[in-house]
Parts: sequence; C-alpha cells; structure tokens
Amino acid sequence: MLTTSKFPSFGRKMAWFTLLLIVVVGLTMVLIPVWIIQPFRPQSQQGLELSYAMRRLAPLATLIASVVALAMVLRLWRGAHRWWGKAFLIAAIVPLLAATWFSRQNHFEWMFNPLPNAAYARAGEAGFVADTDMMMAVENNGEAVAYPVRQMAYHHVVQDVVGDTPIVATY
Repeated sequence: MLTTSKFPSFGRKMAWFTLLLIVVVGLTMVLIPVWIIQPFRPQSQQGLELSYAMRRLAPLATLIASVVALAMVLRLWRGAHRWWGKAFLIAAIVPLLAATWFSRQNHFEWMFNPLPNAAYARAGEAGFVADTDMMMAVENNGEAVAYPVRQMAYHHVVQDVVGDTPIVATY
C-alpha cells in the first residue's frame, strides 16, 4: 500500500487534482439547483427537472464525496511538509463538508417563506391593497377570493378554503 509520502511527484499532483475535482463536483451538486431555482427568475421545464434530479442525488453524492475527500486529505496530510499545504487541504475540504450539510437542508423554504399567521379581510376592509395592485383571483361554487400578487410573489403559496373546497394557490 502506498502512503502519501511515497507518492511520486506525478502521483501527488494527481491526488491533489482528484481532491479538487471531488470538491468541485460536490459543490456543483448543491449550487446548481440553488442557482436554477431563484425567486423572481424565469425557469425552464428542463432546468427544473435538472434541479430536482440533482436535489434528489445531492445528499448521497455529497456524502460519498466527503468520505472519499476526507480519506484523500488524510493521505495527503502526511506528505504535506509545509504549513500552507495543510492549510490548503483544510480550505479544500471545508466547502465540501458545508455542501454535504447544505444538501440535507430545504433551502427552498429559506427562499420562499410561508406567511405565518395569515389573515383574511373583505375587499372593503383591505387597506393594504391599492386599487392598482394586481390580484390573483379564485372563484369556486359562487365564492370568490383574491390574493395580492405582490404578497404572493414573496410567499408563493397560500392555503385557503373557497366554496367549501380546500385549495392551495401559488404564484
């Protein structure tokens, strides 16, 4: 079994390159879905499919990447004779470990905050709505409701009952 200190120069360079490649792949698994799905940006069907596929794979992929990268860091650590080599190893692994943690978070909830304690008002009582505000309206079984688009654009979802039917309206 080869130790890091016995790697020839080319082998050590390949080990460093492989470590950096693993870190980049792990970060990519997390950052691409975050980049694709952003509030107030247009999104394509293919982009959303790619984003959700990567979100499904990211927890396992980043975990495997972190384990392999940690093993490589431990092997390279022994051969790093200068302080900056060890500092670079730490600087390389920390973003991957952060991505591994982040891949298990629902960052969409961070971006699209649901409205806590939503309150409803009749049209004549809604002083927070201007005459020029765009509204999203729902009518069901003779009952109609409207939601201000500027509030929906931030919160993105509202649960309500319209005409005795539970609905979820989203924008």
